[in-house]
Amino acid sequence: MTKVIFLDIDGVLNSAFWNENHQKEISGGTQIDAEKIEMLAALTARTGAKIILHSGWRFWFDGRIRPLCPQAERLVGLLADAGLKISGMTPDLTTDEIRKTKKFSFVKAEEILLWLREHPDVCGWVVLDDLALHNEAVASHQVTPDQRWGLTLEDIREAERILG
Repeated sequence: MTKVIFLDIDGVLNSAFWNENHQKEISGGTQIDAEKIEMLAALTARTGAKIILHSGWRFWFDGRIRPLCPQAERLVGLLADAGLKISGMTPDLTTDEIRKTKKFSFVKAEEILLWLREHPDVCGWVVLDDLALHNEAVASHQVTPDQRWGLTLEDIREAERILG
């Protein structure tokens, strides 16, 4: 039996704090907060959960989870430094309209639920995403960090509780 963490990046492993106060662009993949990765590593160590990428960052990887750009390479390196790796990615259910309007939150829940249907060995799961995902079944498994700060210790405690 497997436990998984569906991981979003922007607003979770980085925050508007970095953007506003340090003049760094977060949406371009230039900023990941090492402290947030350490918290994620502690969560995976305590729960044994695997990381499933469900962020828009997954488009920066090929089907075998190999980085396709410097931002993805940097993320993989920072995760590896903390003893972490991306074990999978949710499928892409976006449409041209969703990509154009950047309304990814409207399909993220369906992507997660589809991934779960394809992996019946999962016994516990949590979603770390700063956006509301418009789905009641997913909401009961979601921890929603405040995008101004990203992942906090309270978020980690809640994720651990959800994972059991």
